[in-house]
Amino acid sequence: MKNIFEAVREAVPVPLAAERYGLKANHAGMVCCPFHDDRKPSLKLNEDYFYCFGCGAGGDVVELTRRLFDLRPYEAASKLAVDFGVDVPATAPPDGSLNRFRSDLLRCQQVLDEYLNLLIRWQRKYAPRSQDDKPDDRYVEACQMLEPMDYMASMLAAGTLEQRIRAVDRLLADGKMDQLEDRLNRIKEQELKEEN
Repeated sequence: MKNIFEAVREAVPVPLAAERYGLKANHAGMVCCPFHDDRKPSLKLNEDYFYCFGCGAGGDVVELTRRLFDLRPYEAASKLAVDFGVDVPATAPPDGSLNRFRSDLLRCQQVLDEYLNLLIRWQRKYAPRSQDDKPDDRYVEACQMLEPMDYMASMLAAGTLEQRIRAVDRLLADGKMDQLEDRLNRIKEQELKEEN
C-alpha cells in the first residue's frame, strides 16, 4: 500500500510542481534557482528530480516543495496531494477498528504538530544571545525534543500501516498524549498571561 510520499512522487512530475509554484522553465528545462542568488538558469527540472548546478540543491518533488515553502516533509507531501488532487488511500488497522484508529491517529498528529510548532518557536525565541548566556530551559527542551518529535510525526504521517499503529500505541500508552496535551494547554494559558 502506498504512503503519501510514494503517491505524490508517482503522480506529480517535478516540472509540473515547479510551474504550479511559479518556476517557469526554459526550453531546456532550466530555471533560475530560488535557493541562491541565480542570474542565469542553473536549476534543472527532470521528471523525477531537480538539481542545481550552482548551489547543489537537489531532490524529488517533495523536497522541491519543502524547500520552496519552508515546510516539513510531511507538510510538503500533503500540500502536493491537495494542490494536485492526489488520492492517498486510507488503510485500516488489522483488527478492523478503523474509526478508533483514525481518531487516535488524528489526535496524536494534532498534539505532536502543536508541540513541534511550540518547540520551533522556543528554539528561535529563547536561543542564547551570546556564549556566556545560560541556555533557557525551553531552548534546551527544544534542542533535545525537536528531532525525535519530528521523527515520530513523520512516522505517523508517512510510515507503513504497521509503523503508524505502533507509533499511536506508543504515544497513547501510559497517558503520554493526555499529559502532553495538558502541558500544552498550561503553556498556552501561561503565554496568554505573559502577553497581558
